[in-house]
Amino acid sequence: MAAGPDAKDEFDGLRDELVQAIDCWVTSRLPPSHGAARVHTETMGAVIDRLAQLTAHAYAALTHAPGPELTRIWERLAELAVGYEDLASEVCTGRRRLPGAH
Repeated sequence: MAAGPDAKDEFDGLRDELVQAIDCWVTSRLPPSHGAARVHTETMGAVIDRLAQLTAHAYAALTHAPGPELTRIWERLAELAVGYEDLASEVCTGRRRLPGAH
């Protein structure tokens, strides 16, 4: 049985709350960034949300996506995971700052 529009709205609202909770947690624990630190275009919560969505998409693709499509989806997930690791490293060392973080 498919979920209706109300369930989707509720799910999206929960995702938004989780993104905000992640952002609050991360920014409360960040070291000060260097004066020349470049700002990233997304918050850490938004990146994690995209990573979760793409992970779910990749696992769903295991059952129905043709070979080339499956490869493309998993490559996108791998690239995003590497990007997340790079961002986390840069934020932790103060070389990059997140939107809304000081």
